[in-house]
Amino acid sequence: MAHLRTYRSTGLIAQSSGAAIAALKARAAAWDVPLTETHEELTMSVWGCELRLVPHVDGMSVDLSAPEERLIGNLRDSATEIFAEVGLDIAWDRVDAGALAPGLSLMRVLRVTRPSPGFVRVRIAAPDAARFTEGSMHFRLLLPPKGREPVWPRVQPTGRVGWPEGPDSLHRAVYTVADHGPGWLDFDIFRHDRSPTCDWVNGDPTGQTVAIIGPGGGGIPTAARVHLFGDQTALPAIRRILSEAPGQVTATIRCASADLGDTASDPRVAVSDDLTAALSTTAIAPTEFVWFAASADEARAARKHLQSRGHDKKDMTVAAYWS
Repeated sequence: MAHLRTYRSTGLIAQSSGAAIAALKARAAAWDVPLTETHEELTMSVWGCELRLVPHVDGMSVDLSAPEERLIGNLRDSATEIFAEVGLDIAWDRVDAGALAPGLSLMRVLRVTRPSPGFVRVRIAAPDAARFTEGSMHFRLLLPPKGREPVWPRVQPTGRVGWPEGPDSLHRAVYTVADHGPGWLDFDIFRHDRSPTCDWVNGDPTGQTVAIIGPGGGGIPTAARVHLFGDQTALPAIRRILSEAPGQVTATIRCASADLGDTASDPRVAVSDDLTAALSTTAIAPTEFVWFAASADEARAARKHLQSRGHDKKDMTVAAYWS
């Protein structure tokens, strides 16, 4: 039987401190993630990883374990920040200072196409493209300001990731993997005004090098019954879920008919101009999963409505795709 590899890292805090314990408890509560406390250690579980805080006579150890190397890097970054907020430094066993941020890949733009009036499709390629197609559906596209050479985020000696600031600050928009093949992946950009990504793609970036970081932001719902609600910005994610979800799925979409393409003929799909009204009139059992993505105002209304119906938060994903 094959065994999954576990990646580990350990850091030391020079003094035993109740502040460290309080900081970890506060972060677990803020993130709403499991926290287990015994006489010997405090363990936070997040992203399929574990962070264990273990007191010793002369200090505390911070022990990390994760199923992926990039997740160890992300957890190290977060742990360093959590304890730095209460004035505690961590001496890590190993830090690859100067390396690109965990989960960041440099990709080459292969081509730009126009699949429908409202969307542009971009194909990017790199040897590790396949890892963005597993687990979560989304990634962040990192774009430097127009006219500036990119400065990518890199690991600092402390274990934190240093992100460029000021004139080198990166635009960090989230996109969904729409299609993929050996060494490449596609993502769709909804065309709209005042968008740095749209300005970038309108300049024909074919051949350019871009950075993406992830994956993250949630995966394909696996519930037996899934209800999707989303506007045109959510269309790429809805298409992906309709294609890959193992359960019974229906979708209600607000989108121009010309952009729906083959999705318009899918019998599982309905079109509505009012997503919150459609949500409120849809019969949804307490154990069925609800996925909702649209504007921030609509997301707030959807979350409030589902909470008023007693829908458990583990059975819903409500996201603001734009403000």
